Amino acid sequence: MQLKALALCIAASIMFIAHAYAEDGVPAADTDKIKVTSGEQIYKSVCQGCHMPDGKGAAGAGRYPSLANNQNLEYPEYAIFVITYGQKAMPAMGDVLTDQQIVDVVTYIRTNFGNTYTEEVTVDQIVPPWP
Repeated sequence: MQLKALALCIAASIMFIAHAYAEDGVPAADTDKIKVTSGEQIYKSVCQGCHMPDGKGAAGAGRYPSLANNQNLEYPEYAIFVITYGQKAMPAMGDVLTDQQIVDVVTYIRTNFGNTYTEEVTVDQIVPPWP
């Protein structure tokens, strides 16, 4: 069941990756990193396929948690970890997004969708994987 949910999430995300082109028109896959520049663009290009445009998540073939009014986002390290290393059906995005892009999308989701967590998020909060 989890594999079906992951496949659905990836398939839905592929529809939005078309927006993830560098300014010179080179697809992100050609450079190994997504070339969008703001947290909002990253969310719309990568995340909203599963978490929905309104951040309220979805349920059906899998469960995609709501980011709207999410108390877990009070701590930026939580979102950084989940985005970087994945969790359950959420694929790890640490090899797809730069550290700065992770910070930007975490800042975006912490200050949108009814969330009002304004504490600054920095690249220093991204921790390397444990041994």
